[in-house]
Amino acid sequence: MGLRNAGMTALALVALLGPGIAKAAPAGGPTEGLKLERMVMMMRHSVRPPTKRVATPAGTTAQPWSAWSTPYGELTPHGAEGARLMGVYYRTFLGARGLLPRDGCAAGDDVVALASSKQRAIKTAEMFVEGLQPGCGLKVDHPDSEEADTIFHPSEGIDGDVALRAALRQKPGLAAEPRLRAAEFAVLQRVLGCDPATKAGCDLAKKPSHLQANKNDTPELEGALSVASTAGQTILLEYAEGKPMAEVGWGRASKADIQAMLRFHTLKFHYEVGAPYVAERYAAPVARKILDALSAAQAPKLTMLVGHDTNIATLRGFFRAHFTAADYPRDDPPPGGAMGFELLKNAAGKRYVRAFYTAQTMDQLRELQPLTASNPPSFSYLEIPGCRVADEATLCPLETFQKIVGGKLKALPTR
Repeated sequence: MGLRNAGMTALALVALLGPGIAKAAPAGGPTEGLKLERMVMMMRHSVRPPTKRVATPAGTTAQPWSAWSTPYGELTPHGAEGARLMGVYYRTFLGARGLLPRDGCAAGDDVVALASSKQRAIKTAEMFVEGLQPGCGLKVDHPDSEEADTIFHPSEGIDGDVALRAALRQKPGLAAEPRLRAAEFAVLQRVLGCDPATKAGCDLAKKPSHLQANKNDTPELEGALSVASTAGQTILLEYAEGKPMAEVGWGRASKADIQAMLRFHTLKFHYEVGAPYVAERYAAPVARKILDALSAAQAPKLTMLVGHDTNIATLRGFFRAHFTAADYPRDDPPPGGAMGFELLKNAAGKRYVRAFYTAQTMDQLRELQPLTASNPPSFSYLEIPGCRVADEATLCPLETFQKIVGGKLKALPTR
């Protein structure tokens, strides 16, 4: 994608990022001499157990959920190591592109990290920057409580009733989903051990779903689709944690089954935060941080924002963009993955923004595989609607990016 001169050769970039990412830049074109000047990454925390003792309501599984030794909702040691491995890789990657030093510590405030108030986000950020800048003592900033977290858990600017009405207009509508998702429901129920023929009331596909309004917050999906999303996500976390396959979905879930069940996760986000009214308001504080990091005269070379899948889902909705990360379903934010933005300057001195998504594959995280030039994490650029240069669909002039983000932020209520 025109990265031949972005601090390293195209051949070296292909080795780091995989085939299809780098290609020769046309002479005199906007991609000639592109150099990476800054990067911002909005990362989801890595692997955690379910956030509560019983992941799904009684009667939805034939057997109890598997046990975890890590407290509910907190980052596991396995997840921490997965985050560190991503940091180690990005030390090499960003060093090769000339953004950060290949050895030693970055200068001053060249790297900053901000996490949500949740332990799983803070620890993910700490482990990533330890891999990125080992022994450099880089501190992660974070609020003391969720109530004080105005970036990753915004509680102002959203009218709960208006948000509910916007969510209810999302197509195709909750009533249509059981029919459209019949294949995924069949996989889910087989894995849960639920036999509708012998267990009354356990046929999730026949149970209703509804959206519940929350004051000053996003709507909440309840019922069958919510249970399906939680169940699929919990089984993914069992797999990513490296649990024996006999404990992953009670030994009834293959990787393909997990990928099918994860479609409920993206469906939950579609209804809860997919409407522009909701996505733009929830993502606004993160979008403002990104805009500032890319636009300010003086800013860190790397800005790390570490939060949750909802932050990424709403940020994607803010830009109305789409991504497919590693071996996950379209628009599903993997544990430890990140939506990012590069600030680039070409040979003529013109600046551009490129959005990307990066994540470990399911097996890279499950097996804690070292990430190297021959085994890189997934990395792909994505298109921001309304923002491109000629045939370079993923290259956005900085001033256009500023107008898109600034325009959306200006139209929102003052926080």
